[in-house]
Amino acid sequence: MRIIDSPITLKGLSLMAEAGFGNLVKAVVDVEREIMAVDAELHADEEALLLEDGSLQGNRSRGVDDPAIRATILRIVDALVAP
Repeated sequence: MRIIDSPITLKGLSLMAEAGFGNLVKAVVDVEREIMAVDAELHADEEALLLEDGSLQGNRSRGVDDPAIRATILRIVDALVAP
């Protein structure tokens, strides 16, 4: 499990997936700090890592209902995952 605050390659994510779920890497995004935690068995573990690192958690649901926040998450992921 680690925090991504600078671009990671798709190959790097693929290696994480192979070691974990095979074709899936879970991630939790902090939209205020524009970082994400990846590579844990549970999203809650990634959330805890971000909280320990100084993030605040404002989303209490399993999903993200606000379309603007979903768009922000996609922008952040696109910026942090390099081809």
